[in-house]
Amino acid sequence: MQNPRLASRYAKSLLDLAVERNTLEDTLKDIQLLDSICRASKDFELMLSSPVIKGDKKIAVINAVTKDSLQPLTKAFISLLATKGRESNMAEIVLAFIEQYNKLKHIRTVNLTTATAMDDKMRSTMLAKISGFMPGDTVDLKTKIDAQLIGGFVLEIEGKLFDASVKKKLSDMKTNMVDYSYVSRM
Repeated sequence: MQNPRLASRYAKSLLDLAVERNTLEDTLKDIQLLDSICRASKDFELMLSSPVIKGDKKIAVINAVTKDSLQPLTKAFISLLATKGRESNMAEIVLAFIEQYNKLKHIRTVNLTTATAMDDKMRSTMLAKISGFMPGDTVDLKTKIDAQLIGGFVLEIEGKLFDASVKKKLSDMKTNMVDYSYVSRM
């Protein structure tokens, strides 16, 4: 169930507590671990959202999966979620926490999709160019390969898309070409 307002409020509360207790980086590591678990296993998310499974069993499963590696603050937070019946929103809360952490630390996520793999020199060049447009912010460059682009790249920054791919240019050319074969030529 999507509930961005609820996720944002719980994430903000955890973020504020982590800052107050000076455990922000440790809490982030815990949250990233939970995020990777949620992304890796659909069964885990289904278990969290199941109304049949009791909250204490869900906490036991989380502890078993994380091997008790979570910090006390994160454990208490998960326990609070289970007590309030909000464990089904954990994946959404985790994403909201990461987003708020990035905003607090001035980290901007940039997704770069290329047709082929980039070497280190090209990656550092792209990172330098992108960073030049975001002074004072740290750029978290996430790369992906999509051979269907044929060439070029697609850059996504905070929901804004810059498509400089060959596929896009060919598509634009196709759209702009108009077939006038039905017009009589006298």
